[in-house]
Amino acid sequence: MAQFYSAKRRVTTRQTVTVTVDDLDLFGQGVARHNGKAMFISGALPGEQVEVDITEDKRQFSRGKARRILTASEQRVKPLCPHFSHCGGCQQQHAALPLQQQSKASALARMLSRESGQPVAVDEIIGGSAYGYRRRARLGLNYQPKNQTLQMGFRKPASNDLVNITQCPILKPELNALIQPLHQCLGSLQAVRRLGHVELVLADNGPLLVLRHLDALNAADRLKLEQFSHKHQLALFLAPDSDKLEQVSGEMPYYQSDRMKLTFSPRDFIQVNDQVNQQMVAQALAWLDLQPDDKVLDLFCGMGNFTLPLAKLVQNVVGVEGVAALVAKGAYNAQLNNLSNVTFYHQNLEEDVTRQPWAAQGFTKVLLDPARAGAPGVMQHIIKLAPQRVVYVSCNPTTLARDSQTLLTSGYQLERVAMLDMFPHTGHLESMVLFSKT
Repeated sequence: MAQFYSAKRRVTTRQTVTVTVDDLDLFGQGVARHNGKAMFISGALPGEQVEVDITEDKRQFSRGKARRILTASEQRVKPLCPHFSHCGGCQQQHAALPLQQQSKASALARMLSRESGQPVAVDEIIGGSAYGYRRRARLGLNYQPKNQTLQMGFRKPASNDLVNITQCPILKPELNALIQPLHQCLGSLQAVRRLGHVELVLADNGPLLVLRHLDALNAADRLKLEQFSHKHQLALFLAPDSDKLEQVSGEMPYYQSDRMKLTFSPRDFIQVNDQVNQQMVAQALAWLDLQPDDKVLDLFCGMGNFTLPLAKLVQNVVGVEGVAALVAKGAYNAQLNNLSNVTFYHQNLEEDVTRQPWAAQGFTKVLLDPARAGAPGVMQHIIKLAPQRVVYVSCNPTTLARDSQTLLTSGYQLERVAMLDMFPHTGHLESMVLFSKT
């Protein structure tokens, strides 16, 4: 039988080396130098000497996993979560919070400096509690026929497999306390084989639960779920598909932004870290240096997280959002808070906006809070508006750096940079930048 050589077939020998770690990247990996190139090491911290199993060896970098810590860092701490290292939700619980924040701030400064061609420093870090901060979570559900049990939890790193969790210390305590009784309740349902996922949200008026089920629930299952909601004093919503949502018990949720009441649907986007969100809104308003006669444009405004607090301080605010349901909710929230100087528009901000009714107004200040893709479609229009100040809130430093270049080459200067530690123990890097017109 003939055998043929395949270039794709590679036989590698697992290699173990000893290195000293110099840095921590924003994803919580230690960074060392080996054979003249960068090595990224999961489970290692700066200053540590570690024995590393090399898992990937490329021309420009390599990756490895810490097999043994020979010299431990003073900033190494014991993770609170028993599922850490198995669950893919957190990557940095072994690192002290100040080290996590500083590594993210350094990464942000490097990216903005490289894009702007000038040294950029992070002026401040806006953070909060390391644990008990997350007010929203989606837990996967998977029935195991072999042992007839229901798995409930988060995905493993780089995998679709679930880690069956008993607790999650980064969740708000009210949500963390629901995990085990909820698991028992769902596992007892007759529809246990046909459940999709469950969402937990802590609103200011209490917790809520959204259950995605793949088949219609019978009367007995519905009764069990309703009894569970009453016992644990939570609002219950059932989702038979991705579009429908049935409210079974409880009130519609709301949260507060700068003392403004914002109602929302359980599926609407809200910032998961309320403590950081409150500080972020206050800082954005301060950076804009708002005056009573200002006209402010809030792009990617959602349901009014920034829009409504802005409207309390200036003559006129326009909020523009690409999701129609959020626009309707923003208008409702403005009415709820007795604000008559704010208008919401539904608009795809990737399209040409120059002919829209709101686009030609004389805005003096602009705030934008885009999704991870950034705001390339609207940056040139912001320049045409020539606002005095622009505050850009970002959840992706790469697209922030790209969009910043548009402003920097059009007569704006970068005034302030804040790192928003919205997601401690994870690799998510959020930030906020102030630009002013020179």
